[in-house]
Amino acid sequence: MTRNVVIIGSGPAGLTAAIYAARANLYPLVIEGLQAGGQLTTTTDVENYPGFSHAIMGPELMKEMRAQAERFGTTFLQGDVTSVELGKQPFRIVIEGEQPVDTKTMIIATGAAAQYLGLPNERRLLGHGVSACATCDGYFFRGKELVVVGGGDSAMEESTFLTKFASKVYVVHRRDKLRASKIMQDRAMKNEKITFVWNSSVEDILGDQVVTGVTLKNHVTGKTSELPCAGVFMAIGHKPNTDLFKSQMDMDAKGYLLTNNGTATSVPGVFAAGDVQDSKYRQAVTAAGSGCMAAMDAERYLENQG
Repeated sequence: MTRNVVIIGSGPAGLTAAIYAARANLYPLVIEGLQAGGQLTTTTDVENYPGFSHAIMGPELMKEMRAQAERFGTTFLQGDVTSVELGKQPFRIVIEGEQPVDTKTMIIATGAAAQYLGLPNERRLLGHGVSACATCDGYFFRGKELVVVGGGDSAMEESTFLTKFASKVYVVHRRDKLRASKIMQDRAMKNEKITFVWNSSVEDILGDQVVTGVTLKNHVTGKTSELPCAGVFMAIGHKPNTDLFKSQMDMDAKGYLLTNNGTATSVPGVFAAGDVQDSKYRQAVTAAGSGCMAAMDAERYLENQG
C-alpha cells in the first residue's frame, strides 16, 4: 500500500500538518519518533500560543493536538526512522522494527535538538548535573546554585523557570548583551535570584560523580575562575534533525532544510515544516502555521499529479 502522505515528526508542525491532511481525506500517517510530541513535551507553561487565556502545559497542548489529529483519521506509528529513499517515487521510509512505508508525498517535521558545548566532562556528567532541559531536571536542584549557558529566549526561559527551585542562577553569556526578546530579558533581569556573568564562557565542568562547579574564562581580561554550582543547563541553540536527509536534498550550512514557494523542498513531493527548516523564529505557533502550509502544499501537489 502506497500512502498519500507520511509525516515524520509529531511536534506542533507535524500534528498540525496531520490535522489538515486528515481533513482533506489524505489519511496521513504520523511517525512520532523517539520523542513523541517534540520539544513542547519538556515545556511547562505555554503562555504565547493563541487561544488560551491562561497558560497551558506543553505536554497537555501536544496531547490535545494529537487527539484532534486522531479524531479526523490520522494514524500514528511510534518508531524511529532509520533511512529514507528520495531518489524515486514513491518515496520509501525505513522504520526500526517495522515494515518499510511507501508514500507519494512526505512532510518532514523532525524539529531540532539542543546543542552542547562539546566539553569532555559535559557528556560524562550528562544526567549528573549537566542538562539541556530545565523543566525535566529543575526539580532535582532545590536550594542549589545553578549555571545556565546562553543569551537567547531559551536561556532566559530556562533561568526564570529554574528560580522556582534554585537558590541562585548564574547566566553565563559570552557577550555583554543578550539576544533574547525584551520581555524575556526584563523578566530575567527583574528576578532577584538571577545573576548575569557577562563576556564569559564555560571552559570546563568540574566534578567527579556529579557537577560541583564550572571553570569560566573572561574574554575581556583573559582570566579564568571557578564558580561553584550543582548543575549546568545548556541553552545555546539547536541542531536541526536532518542527518537522515543529507546528500538527498538542499540544506543550509547549519543543516536546516531549504524551502521555497511555501514549504516545498528541493525534492518534488517532499515538504518541510517547523524547526527543521526555521532557524529564526522557532516558536510553537510558527511551527504549527508551517505545518498547515505543508499539508496544503502536499494536497495541491497530489492534485496536480492526478
